[in-house]
Amino acid sequence: MKWIAAAIILVGPLTLAQQKPAVNPLAHNEQAIAQGHEIYNRTCTVCHGLDGAPGGRAPGLGAGRSYVLRTDEAIFGAIEKGIPGTEMPPAGLQPMDIWKVVAYIRSLRATASEAFVPGDVAHGEQIFWNKGQCGSCHMMRGRGGIAGPDLSNVAAEQTLQRIRDALTKPRERIPPGYQPVEVITKDGQRLSGIAKNDNNFSLQLLDSHDRLQFFTSDELREVIYQKQSLMPSNYGKALTAGELQDLVAFLSHQIVYKVERRRRSDDE
Repeated sequence: MKWIAAAIILVGPLTLAQQKPAVNPLAHNEQAIAQGHEIYNRTCTVCHGLDGAPGGRAPGLGAGRSYVLRTDEAIFGAIEKGIPGTEMPPAGLQPMDIWKVVAYIRSLRATASEAFVPGDVAHGEQIFWNKGQCGSCHMMRGRGGIAGPDLSNVAAEQTLQRIRDALTKPRERIPPGYQPVEVITKDGQRLSGIAKNDNNFSLQLLDSHDRLQFFTSDELREVIYQKQSLMPSNYGKALTAGELQDLVAFLSHQIVYKVERRRRSDDE
């Protein structure tokens, strides 16, 4: 009996030490995420695309989709053992390397409110309303302009990378409802603004004075669609690196409620 008791004492702690934790011990670790990124691009992109994008044989693992495997434990298991009945094989990685990949994948899917963002939030708010002039187009909790989307809940709706890209990269596609246009009426009047609703029969124009004007198609001589979004993409140059970081930190704290992100196709 003494021998059995000693064996239990020795084996018990060893078994517990070998159990896989349900939550990633490297979660939100910036260095682990960077290392996971490198491991992912080196070992997973035979099927998945680089940097979490869709690949030729497997879906994208980044943000913008709904996923069956959502928890740290489930993603770890899929990488460690593969997914039966699919082409997903075991990765053959050491446990800590798997956790690094899990941390990277979760960082791709996390909204800005879930990410750790260094910076001076209070100073970022000042940049938003003053030097950045963001409030001239965007509303924040009832204050600001209406030409751009309301940003009161942006941290729960967008990833950190999407927020950074919106500030520093030109938009490839202008979202519906924010298309800049110039209209020429039948009597020769020219008006510029944003097409809020546009079809073959009518056009609703939000003009430069934030007035919503309605035109039927027979009242317009010409509608000129601008190719460039009204959203500036030069904040990387207009602001210092510190100011930009503080602005991003401020935006990453703007959350009113959590949102269930809609499903998108891999191509989106």
